[in-house]
Amino acid sequence: MTMEIDVTIKLKQGVTDPEGENTKKALNLLGFRTVHGVKTMKTFRIEVESEDEEQTKIEVAEMCRKLLANPVIHDYELSVVKREG
Repeated sequence: MTMEIDVTIKLKQGVTDPEGENTKKALNLLGFRTVHGVKTMKTFRIEVESEDEEQTKIEVAEMCRKLLANPVIHDYELSVVKREG
């Protein structure tokens, strides 16, 4: 069975987000004065052949720790998107 898992990587609370801050400033300059904050995130959709959802989540979390996220500055969330059987 194929599973799709979305991995959302975002900066930890308190870590400066210069890209988000610059985007907020640009939006304000363009007249969008109600924007008071912008946070950047990255999303990966990973397709995995597996029968065991929990084991797959464990493996994808390991992928995050080893490659996709920097554990010093990033948090990540996993969500199962779709299963095909």
